[in-house]
Amino acid sequence: MQKVLLISLLVLSQHAQAQVIDGKALFAKNCAACHQVGGTGIQGAFPALKGNAYIQGDPAAVIGTVLKGRGGMPMFASSLDDANLTLVINYIRQAWGNKGLPLRAEEVQAVRSQSGAGDVVEQANLTTVH
Repeated sequence: MQKVLLISLLVLSQHAQAQVIDGKALFAKNCAACHQVGGTGIQGAFPALKGNAYIQGDPAAVIGTVLKGRGGMPMFASSLDDANLTLVINYIRQAWGNKGLPLRAEEVQAVRSQSGAGDVVEQANLTTVH
């Protein structure tokens, strides 16, 4: 009986770990088609994020851009909650040799409420593919 219980707990633990979403996975699902997996962008269409001073600079500006979109970039205010926005923004600020300081979800929440980018999305309405 104890052996069955231990095996069950192990399986549940592995399943929970598999569902953890990280910034890299969110980037791959939401951003990589345009900005490319390596952050190099597509010249003349989508800017490179690798080495981009804007991405590494003012956190509020980056948060606002991701929330509201810019140029041909879609807005993510209605499809990603503050926790997921924080994960993906922290990923792009620190991937590919970028040196942007990490953000906290509270910073994303503050910019969202100040920018008029919409309410925090409900879990049931979250999407991770654009």
